[in-house]
Amino acid sequence: MAADPAGDPATLFSVRGRRVLVTGGSRGIGYMIAQGFLSAGATVYITARKKLACEAAAKRLSEHGTCVAIPADVATAEGAEALVAAIGERESALHVLVNNAGATWGAPLEQYPEAAFDKLLAVNVKAVFSLTVRFLPLLRVAATADDPARVINVGSVDGISTPVHETFAYSASKAAVHMLTRHLAIRLAGEHVTVNALAPGPFDSNMMAFVLDNPESRGMVAQHVPLGRIGRPDDVAGASLFLASRAGSYLTGVVLPVDGGLTAK
Repeated sequence: MAADPAGDPATLFSVRGRRVLVTGGSRGIGYMIAQGFLSAGATVYITARKKLACEAAAKRLSEHGTCVAIPADVATAEGAEALVAAIGERESALHVLVNNAGATWGAPLEQYPEAAFDKLLAVNVKAVFSLTVRFLPLLRVAATADDPARVINVGSVDGISTPVHETFAYSASKAAVHMLTRHLAIRLAGEHVTVNALAPGPFDSNMMAFVLDNPESRGMVAQHVPLGRIGRPDDVAGASLFLASRAGSYLTGVVLPVDGGLTAK
């Protein structure tokens, strides 16, 4: 009896040949996700606001596969439109859009500036919505009933459970990303575009550097995680590859914590 191809692990988790865009791909979790897709055989475009950093990251990532830098500020309409145009000039279809670009802001409650909400809602939420809408024509070309196009939004455990640190706009914006993910998932399901979110816990990144760069506080964070460690690049890359592969084709509207069990506590 022939093996069921649907269960063949050689193809079930494959993303080989797919065209992928990772926003905020020059560092941190975005860089980890981009490297994972490249190592698995996808062609990856990364974007970031800082041109030199974006190009330097793409050069390093190119050791793992084909990676192209397209610097852009996705929080602005002009930047988003330029990014879509640049991808459209190079590709006729986009299989995976990873909305990872984000920002954070911490300050004591009574000193917390209203401007933080303006900035973080623009970068963390509005840009996710506007890029998804702008890339729909390319995502629709890639989408089929058996193999949908994928949108993966990067939220946070801070949008699920109440954070310890005073990052009010950040936690609120990430909770908004999770709800936006569910809303877009229902709206786009009929067009064979799935929309899911990752909710990472502690990973080595610029956002977590103020805690994780200190050995003492790093140890305290790791001790608080049920699995007893900080997240590794493979953890978030693997979750992304799962959602983008045929193995994840029946999931949409999911917010997947990649947090070592933090949100289960």
